[in-house]
Amino acid sequence: MKNVIITGSTSGIGLGIARYFAKAGNNILLNGLEKNGAEIAKSISDEFEVQTIYSPANMLEPAQIYDMVAEAETTFGKVDVLINNAGIQFVSPIEEFPTERWDAIIGVNMTSCFHTSKAVWTGMKDRNWGRIINITSAHGLRASAFKSAYVAAKHGVTGLTKTLAIEGANCGITVNAICPGYVKTPLVEGQIADQAKAHGMTEEEVIQNVMLTKQPIKEFVEINDLAALAMFIASDAAKMITGASIPVEGGWTAQ
Repeated sequence: MKNVIITGSTSGIGLGIARYFAKAGNNILLNGLEKNGAEIAKSISDEFEVQTIYSPANMLEPAQIYDMVAEAETTFGKVDVLINNAGIQFVSPIEEFPTERWDAIIGVNMTSCFHTSKAVWTGMKDRNWGRIINITSAHGLRASAFKSAYVAAKHGVTGLTKTLAIEGANCGITVNAICPGYVKTPLVEGQIADQAKAHGMTEEEVIQNVMLTKQPIKEFVEINDLAALAMFIASDAAKMITGASIPVEGGWTAQ
């Protein structure tokens, strides 16, 4: 059993990972801004008979991040695994890109990973064991037009992952990134419907010709695939894997 913090875990990929880890018997601190976050955490606790905490910490507020980690350490006794999953997106040509959107995306997607990692680092170092897993994106390895802030943030997390891996190498701490392609979450399903309407295409045409055009394997990434990989990286079996950015994107970055 491990004690796990997962940011952005009350919906989408983060929620899927939280449920996967809880099913394996791990205690989970769930984080997110959903109004029913506490109910989500309780339902996971009841279903899998593990201890859960819900934290509404805003990833743009460093003080709230440090309080979140302190709460996990106090309640669970320690934090073994940190999964940085929180993220937001905005798409726009650079000349029209709102400055406040840039600041928010850099803050949530990248800077929060620094603060969460810093907050858990001393405890992991003292115990000579820890796992930090950053859920980045294929855009942490490749770029796309009109996503300047998102691509910059995800590339930044790739660099942070490598740096912390080096710093943790002699402390029993591994730091890795998982880089998904398109994942079929409710948010993405909404985008498919919107693009189909906007372009006069069927939803299948949007999937194949717009969203998955860069992937040789024309399928969405399954959330459980990401969760299973995260579970492996968090295990003792992965002790020699660190500083890696592992693509899970149907061959997108192989080209």
